[in-house]
Amino acid sequence: MKNQDSILIFGSSGQIGKALIRKFTKNNYRVIAVTRSIHRKGYQIKTQSNYGYLELVEITSFTEENISNLMKNCSICINLIGILYEKKENQFDLIHSDLPSLLSKVAFKNSLNQFIHLSALGIESATDSKYAISKINGEIKVRQNFKNSVILKPSIVYSVDDNFTTNFMGLLSLLPIMPLYYSGKTKFTPIHVSDLANIIFQIIKNKITGQTIECIGPEVLTFKEIILKILKSINKKRILLPFPLFLAQINARLFQLMPKPLLTMDQLKLLRYDNVVSKKYKTNFDLKIEANKKFENEINLYSFNWTSGGQFSKKNKIKDK
Repeated sequence: MKNQDSILIFGSSGQIGKALIRKFTKNNYRVIAVTRSIHRKGYQIKTQSNYGYLELVEITSFTEENISNLMKNCSICINLIGILYEKKENQFDLIHSDLPSLLSKVAFKNSLNQFIHLSALGIESATDSKYAISKINGEIKVRQNFKNSVILKPSIVYSVDDNFTTNFMGLLSLLPIMPLYYSGKTKFTPIHVSDLANIIFQIIKNKITGQTIECIGPEVLTFKEIILKILKSINKKRILLPFPLFLAQINARLFQLMPKPLLTMDQLKLLRYDNVVSKKYKTNFDLKIEANKKFENEINLYSFNWTSGGQFSKKNKIKDK
């Protein structure tokens, strides 16, 4: 018999997964967190949980049988698995399209009440991006396999555990010049991870199904505005230099050779398109689920890690008074 308060999470070791574990276990939901390496990721995941409400499961092979065994005692499945760049050929398709297709197919066979799949905002127009195409195909397959699934399309998700604001804080602490691609005009609607976790919590609590929801924060910010807010937060001044496209492409080709690329050619293509609501789907605000955390206020809570003097800097001493 299925546990009606049991939630299975794929991709539990990322910032969203950890935020969900905190949110759900605090509210007395049992969570089964799936990881590919308990020894490498398990200790991080365990610290997020209300004691007694978390089960940690290692999976090394995503076969239909293995996934079905995990879903037998659950009523809800959340898929958060995603990557920002490919380490191998066709990895986008495998992770963003084939895996969601398999998970949603098995979820339907096991008669789950809800299947929630995390996609991305602003990808419909990016037909030249392999990342965007794989995400769109994943949405289509999920909807075909599990008609009443919920597909979430968040803008940039940020927090102290992210790979976005923290990377830029690190870079801007070191580099005298920051390149602006497409003149820094690309628009975003960043959402704090705790707000996104609350949206997912409310979807489950209110038994929402069959929706595609664009998950956004309260502000629309250009890339340049985001960089300026980060600079202000870490108390730095840098030259912001618009890069012509050919220089940006050279930059991306060099960066993507790194083990953890700062920028790839595919990401450069994505930056051409605004990351804002499409008006094709409802937003969390339309569903009366607010996300009110302001970008500048939230990054100020952890930016001291990149200021001169850290948390004991003059700037932060003044803030503490």
